[in-house]
Amino acid sequence: MFKTLTTLVLIIGLTFSVNAQIDTPAPSPSSKMEQVVGLTDITIDYSRPAMRGRTIFGNLVPYGKVWRTGANMKTKITFSSDVTIDNKELKAGTYAILTIPTEDYWDIIFYTDTKGGGAPAELDNSLVALKMTVKTQLLTNDVQSFTFGISDITNNGANVNISWEKTSVTFDVVVPTDVIAMASIEKAMSGPTANEYFQSAVYLLTTKKDIKLAKEWIDKAIAMNDNPPFWQLRQQSLIWAANGDKKGAIEIAKQSLAKSKEAGNDDYVKMNNDSIAEWSN
Repeated sequence: MFKTLTTLVLIIGLTFSVNAQIDTPAPSPSSKMEQVVGLTDITIDYSRPAMRGRTIFGNLVPYGKVWRTGANMKTKITFSSDVTIDNKELKAGTYAILTIPTEDYWDIIFYTDTKGGGAPAELDNSLVALKMTVKTQLLTNDVQSFTFGISDITNNGANVNISWEKTSVTFDVVVPTDVIAMASIEKAMSGPTANEYFQSAVYLLTTKKDIKLAKEWIDKAIAMNDNPPFWQLRQQSLIWAANGDKKGAIEIAKQSLAKSKEAGNDDYVKMNNDSIAEWSN
């Protein structure tokens, strides 16, 4: 009996040691801020260390050395469109924000290597997408937790602020709102594309919602393409046949057949031959 109880206690203890998880707060909690500026999404992923009575700049964060600009993993900033910073173009994408703080100014570096934690021992200039220098601002009160902020938002840009302890730095981001908006307007005003007509026509065919409208749209899609591929012609032949024009469908299927043979697509060769035989009866 004693041996059985001992074994049971051991099993319970081992189970607890394997399954037990202790949750404690992270000393530098992760944070994610998302902001739409004009028509551009700006996202910043970073960790927020706290002062906890420590002297930060010139001590915990040494002057003159590359800093990961936060804690834990590299701080990352993502732009959904091309932007302009310090009168320089920065392509849409995700970058690590590295900094080199001094008492009077910071170098801010947008780095294409976003993996891992910590800052590189040495900067690889081939990975520097943009580098700029900004002046520091002295704050009257301590900012206890390291903080990114986006302020002064307009349709054309915003300020990105970095602050901790009594130090703050700011850089401007200019976004191409007018370019994006005009491209969207021009696309809408020019009407559907050939691919949009094609996809819509195929949907109407497969769902049997409006076969006549499917024919109108597939014909527009083919007319907008100087050299329609065999798979588009295949769908056009099916739509014509569904509308009762088997003679016209056969002629289109023959075009698709010739092109599918040139492309070496045996599946479409067979499908076209089968349809031609079916519609010829």
